[in-house]
Amino acid sequence: MSAASASSVARLPEGVMSGECLPGFEHIKRYWDRVHHTVAAKIHPGQYYVTRNHEIIVTVLGSCVSACIRDPKRGIGGMNHFMLPDDASGIGNPLSLATRYGNVAMEHLVNTILKYGGSRENLEVKLFGGGRIISSFTNIGERNIEFVREYVTVEGLRLVAEDLGDIYPRKLIYDPISGRARVKKLRSLHNDTIVRREFEYRHELEHQPVEGEIDLF
Repeated sequence: MSAASASSVARLPEGVMSGECLPGFEHIKRYWDRVHHTVAAKIHPGQYYVTRNHEIIVTVLGSCVSACIRDPKRGIGGMNHFMLPDDASGIGNPLSLATRYGNVAMEHLVNTILKYGGSRENLEVKLFGGGRIISSFTNIGERNIEFVREYVTVEGLRLVAEDLGDIYPRKLIYDPISGRARVKKLRSLHNDTIVRREFEYRHELEHQPVEGEIDLF
């Protein structure tokens, strides 16, 4: 898969019936992807997106991880993009800030899919990311991988594919309706956008409280 060039991205052209996004996702950028000839929703660190439309979800991962989850029978699915807060003192403690935050990030995605018609027993999961993109960093990617794998196991979700670890950032394109995920490993970084976004995201995590209880479906 070749990376989409700048000219391949445009606003939704007139006459394209993209379908409305689900309530609560109006802030997510959606555009017409000329390479894949479909509407695309682009998510950044700390965001997630769920859809029942024929559209793709796009993100770029460094040390963050993304879970792509869908119900193939009900025709709904989505993707998140998150990392654990840097709370090394809490590693191994199930009540640590890191674990609690990871649970919140995953449950938002799962619960939204269930809220709009998905069934828990039908869910299938694909996992991506967790690269060690800067060798001098603490291996946050490895911690993210350990958490998300354990979450899937503990929750009894069906893992059907994964592409985790290594040293490369990834461009990820996911089609929740077909379940197809395409990954391009970025062998070199032409700018510091990925690293800068993750630094900013880590800073936000350090200064915001974890959310409270989540309604489970």
